[in-house]
Amino acid sequence: MKKTVLSVVLIAVLGLSLTSCRETKEKTENAVEEATDATQEAAEDAANAVEDAANTATEAAGDAMDEASDAVNDAVDSAKEGAEDMANDVKDAANDAVDKAKEAGNKAVEDAKKAGNDAMDKMKENN
Repeated sequence: MKKTVLSVVLIAVLGLSLTSCRETKEKTENAVEEATDATQEAAEDAANAVEDAANTATEAAGDAMDEASDAVNDAVDSAKEGAEDMANDVKDAANDAVDKAKEAGNKAVEDAKKAGNDAMDKMKENN
């Protein structure tokens, strides 16, 4: 009887251990599969993050270049406007100088005429 009970217990233990090993094997396979899937998802997420970062960096560089180009264009426009303003100021100053010279010349001519007429009048009085 002992042998029979021990045999039945031994068979039960072997049956449980084999069943337990199968379950453990299945659990391990499932865990490996889940870990593989998680690793693939993490790799895809990392690749997407790198791609997004590269796109963002490219856009930022493009924006920086556009802003630099705009700044250069603005500087050129400002220099042109400054040069035009300066040229207009020089032109106005030259015109003012010419006008003043004409006025001074006309006054000198008028003064000379008056002095000549005065001299003629004195000569006529003395004769």
